[in-house]
Amino acid sequence: GLIWVVKVIENNKYFSSFSASHSLQYIYTAVTPGINFPEFTAVGLVDGEQIDYYDSEIRKMILKTEWMEKIDADDPDYWNRNTQNLQRAQDVFKVDVRALMQRFNQTDGVHTVQWMYGCELHDDGTRRGYMQYGYDGEDFISLDLNTETWTAANPKAVITKQKWEKTNEAKLRTAYLEHTCTEWLEKYVEYSRSTLKRKGTVSLFQNDSSSQVVCHATGFFPKAVMISWQKNGEDLHEDVELRETLPNQDGTFQKRSVLTVSPEELKKNKYTCVVQHSGLEREMKLQVSVSYLLAVTALVWLISPHANKTFRN
Repeated sequence: GLIWVVKVIENNKYFSSFSASHSLQYIYTAVTPGINFPEFTAVGLVDGEQIDYYDSEIRKMILKTEWMEKIDADDPDYWNRNTQNLQRAQDVFKVDVRALMQRFNQTDGVHTVQWMYGCELHDDGTRRGYMQYGYDGEDFISLDLNTETWTAANPKAVITKQKWEKTNEAKLRTAYLEHTCTEWLEKYVEYSRSTLKRKGTVSLFQNDSSSQVVCHATGFFPKAVMISWQKNGEDLHEDVELRETLPNQDGTFQKRSVLTVSPEELKKNKYTCVVQHSGLEREMKLQVSVSYLLAVTALVWLISPHANKTFRN
């Protein structure tokens, strides 16, 4: 059941790698008691980085980044207010699990209710929100912000849809996502920017006697980065292998793209590695130089909402 959130994130149109300049997301999960897992957990993320955590065993919100401590200092009631909100959510979700088990005629087994919602700010000034519920790893019901109505993804969710649409719940939640959520996202981004200025590195290198040229980007956050190649100014897709993004120990990320090209082709043509990232004002281009390949390195300032993860649960 817990894989529903992963599936939604992978398939949801709101999560394309470069569509959102900044994002704020919350994920709540409630499970049936009796397993080795908290009955209720809640996680908050800014640009994919975890900023807070709560579960039913500790019953308090834990701040997960250094810059979040600054918000708590400037807003003394922030921690207490959100802890109380999460405690209330825990009680509501505990009831929801039992109610949905009855609706699906289930008397035992492990069952999950999940709630995912959030908002995004884009470079062009547009704002976007979303809210979805899942049950046992499948879509259950979601909010359509354009019509301010609920969409039932399961026949069992029609009852919930009818109940909620008798109230102004959809209107209230739409207003929250389009205004309150984005206002807080702007605050989070501003706090993280004022606290952090990261240095990332983009390098080109080639192993001895190898026909592979590697473009390596490291020390960047958030995770989404695009590495591509050009040949004589034209996009190149053949003989290119884009490796998966990997985490660094400090919470930043690294990625590499490998170009397979013969020494003869390197001498005859101009090959360029192109790196795109939200922390860069413009795309970075590094041209492959046969005579200086091992030493070509460019340092770039990546201004991103990331902090050293010094806090633990």
